Amino acid sequence: MTTSISFGGVLTSFFTKRLMQQRQASSHTVSSYRDSFRMLLRFAAVRTGRPPSNLTWQDIDAPLVSAYLDDLEARRGITARSRNLRLTAIRSLFKYAAFELPEHSDQIQRVLAIPCKRCAHQQIGYLTRAEVDALLAAPQRDEWSGRRDHAWLLLAVQTGLRLSELTGIKWGDICLGTGANVRVMGKGRKERCTPLTKQTAAVLQSWRREPSRGDGNIVFPNRAGGRLSSDGVQYLLAKHAERARQNCASLRAKRVFPHLLRHTAAMNLLQAGVDTTVIAMWLGHESIETTHVYLEADLELKQRVLSKMAPAGSKPSTYKPDDALMAFLKNL
Repeated sequence: MTTSISFGGVLTSFFTKRLMQQRQASSHTVSSYRDSFRMLLRFAAVRTGRPPSNLTWQDIDAPLVSAYLDDLEARRGITARSRNLRLTAIRSLFKYAAFELPEHSDQIQRVLAIPCKRCAHQQIGYLTRAEVDALLAAPQRDEWSGRRDHAWLLLAVQTGLRLSELTGIKWGDICLGTGANVRVMGKGRKERCTPLTKQTAAVLQSWRREPSRGDGNIVFPNRAGGRLSSDGVQYLLAKHAERARQNCASLRAKRVFPHLLRHTAAMNLLQAGVDTTVIAMWLGHESIETTHVYLEADLELKQRVLSKMAPAGSKPSTYKPDDALMAFLKNL
């Protein structure tokens, strides 16, 4: 007879021993894995009729994991890429369990055999200047929450911070004096410092004078003074985007989500002539190859290249400067 093993015990050990002690995973990785398993536990509790603390290891088998991933796509409307990220977290747990629970190797191997879903590599989207202006004007700045949302929207569009970086900023991470900047700890425990424009610094200075909530350390708190959640930011952004669409018709055809603001910051830098290596450092990319997606999406850059190409059927010629006297008259 197979002994029932608590799924919660294995999961707790995975977070404390494997992720935190052995791998010393960043807080962003821990948060991402935590969210994945919270959704899995909720789904398993509904499917089995037992609370998460009473789930056994045998309950989380390949059919249940596959059903969970399918449910995420059908009910939450996530993309294939997001589905694969959730599967990656589950695979990491089961690889750990392969050493801890060798007697359950058959169940573990069946879960590990669940394939990732192939996804199309589409060009990234971003917001135009007019769309950004409409979005920044959407929060009602006669209210506390509206002034807060305007501040984090402006900061996100200007710096390109990730969602987790944005919600985790504390006042100690921001310098608003000479050489204004924000310092964050990004993916892979890489710290980076991003300069702030005069406009962004001024808005943050004004926001800082607002009555503090909670301990006063969090730059963008919720009404209770705690840290804004990722779902909370997505809800607020969707609300402001819906209002912005009333004044900007082009926004009606776009899905506005937090990472789109990061793409917008990158495209603004690229269209301003900033080199991709600098953009990679600005965004905290591990490799410059990641930044190449912005080159692919920049239609204006492609149009400038096209304008330099000779028309079909024309003969190549050598550049000849104008006659000195004609050049003088031309420049008058």
